[in-house]
Amino acid sequence: MHAPFAEPTVAWQHPDEPDRPLVVLLHGRGSDEAGIIGLADHLPAGPSYAAVRAPIPAGGGYAWFANRGTGRPVAESLDQTMAWFRGWLDPLAPAGRPVILVGFSGGAAFAGGLLLADPARFAGTVILYGTLPFEAGVPTSPDRLAGAPVFLAHGAADTVIPAELLNRTWDYLLGDSGASTHARKDPGGHAITAATAAELGAWITERV
Repeated sequence: MHAPFAEPTVAWQHPDEPDRPLVVLLHGRGSDEAGIIGLADHLPAGPSYAAVRAPIPAGGGYAWFANRGTGRPVAESLDQTMAWFRGWLDPLAPAGRPVILVGFSGGAAFAGGLLLADPARFAGTVILYGTLPFEAGVPTSPDRLAGAPVFLAHGAADTVIPAELLNRTWDYLLGDSGASTHARKDPGGHAITAATAAELGAWITERV
């Protein structure tokens, strides 16, 4: 049973069209849906784009989970918020409607948790400048993500996410996970670059 979170606040690029693929944008910790919906303007026309506000107030914005340090979700909290999120997503995107998750920073850890919990659910998962949620109650065993399409981008000078977690995420997604991972490293820090947005747009086009 998940905690009594409010109904999700969602920003749409345009009104949803249920016959289109759905791309869900997941903001970073301390931000909100308004901080990431603009990314949709740099991504391909075709899908519906929804930015969801995380359910936990944090730092003047919102967070996807309680944590025990940057990039380290509390397992019980992550389980609760994933159940809450699926309660919103599943009626909106029943089986047959492709869903791509795009998570930035804390939203990347949340997207990774959803993927690891149910690898076959998503048409693609995007991990931008963040870590997978290791030791947080979701499996990270070898071949857990066999064949799953993943787009991974890290900043070489990122000082927000611990380097150990960034490296572990990179190694797992390009190695033991078995995922079909498209990976790029930016020379910059903890921010989405124009080059990454362009490459991500091409990758989403391939998926949908």
